[in-house]
Amino acid sequence: MLKEFKEFAMKGNMLDLAIGFILGAAFSTVVKSLVDDILMPIVSSIFGSPDFSNLFLVLKEPADMTDVNMASIEAVREAGGIALGYGLFINALIAFIIMAFILFIVVKNVNKLKEKEEEVEAPPPGPTQEDLLGEIRDLLKKA
Repeated sequence: MLKEFKEFAMKGNMLDLAIGFILGAAFSTVVKSLVDDILMPIVSSIFGSPDFSNLFLVLKEPADMTDVNMASIEAVREAGGIALGYGLFINALIAFIIMAFILFIVVKNVNKLKEKEEEVEAPPPGPTQEDLLGEIRDLLKKA
């Protein structure tokens, strides 16, 4: 059973999947940083909000309102309040759209490369059936 597991784990597809997963996780942090640190400040300045990720709607205020900073969604949630964090959702949505677009471009380019490889690797056309029959006929005439 251990041998079978080793064969399964060492298959090319499994290793490709593991490498893709690790690269995807690393790429996810890059996209998250792009959204949080570059795009969202620009969007926030357009909408006039100092921090777009802190756009929220308080559904239930905390029971103890002493020392609660209502300008931060984390503070409201830590104090026991319930907040609808639509700004965080918008951040996640933008990150998803960026990730999906980049993956679309990658897959599209990989497919183009595969098509070019298939075109290049096509074997030259061999003789037709008529050519082969003609050669056989000529050889029989000679014999």
